[in-house]
Amino acid sequence: MTTETVLYDYWRSSASYRVRIALNLVGESYRSVPVDLLAGAHRAPEHLARNPQGLVPVLDIDGERLTQSLAIIEYLAETRPEAGFLPADVIGRQRVRALSYAIAMEIHPVCNLGVVAHVMEAAEDGEAARRAWMQKFIGEGLAAFEALLGHPSTGSYCHGESPTMADICLVPQIYNACRWEVDLSGCPRIVAIDARCAEIDGFGQAHPDRVRP
Repeated sequence: MTTETVLYDYWRSSASYRVRIALNLVGESYRSVPVDLLAGAHRAPEHLARNPQGLVPVLDIDGERLTQSLAIIEYLAETRPEAGFLPADVIGRQRVRALSYAIAMEIHPVCNLGVVAHVMEAAEDGEAARRAWMQKFIGEGLAAFEALLGHPSTGSYCHGESPTMADICLVPQIYNACRWEVDLSGCPRIVAIDARCAEIDGFGQAHPDRVRP
């Protein structure tokens, strides 16, 4: 395994977007290797050898090969603790994990490529079904997330006054919400946090429009 940091990702993948943000925030230089999900490259033997799940991202770092975006971010939090992705106190860490999981384990899975493709196949008007599906599940999920932010520990960001893993998860989900024209008028905290994150180079440089092949 090379010691070069290499990210195998897809420009529009939410999970890949999270890891790009995290790598940027810790100042980790990396080489990006695109894996075209629409072309089925994630199912090719070459990529299955990297990750038998056929998922992105895959990260080669520190002589190791890592999968699963949140596990990768937690690895960075533990090996580069100065980044502050997880709070120092146990209750704070629990809250940041809960917020992160609310997006990565609740909203994201029902809106991923494979699930939505199946929904489209079963519908008479696949495109209309996809849009309705995205608006429903992203909208409901973010409305609940907005309510979770009604907590004393919410600051300028999801938890406190600096970005954590929760913000790293939130921003790609907002990108998806905007893509599918989800109504965010009832989510002022989310919208404000997203705007603050956009002012940070590590977030901006990871945006899909900046890395699209």
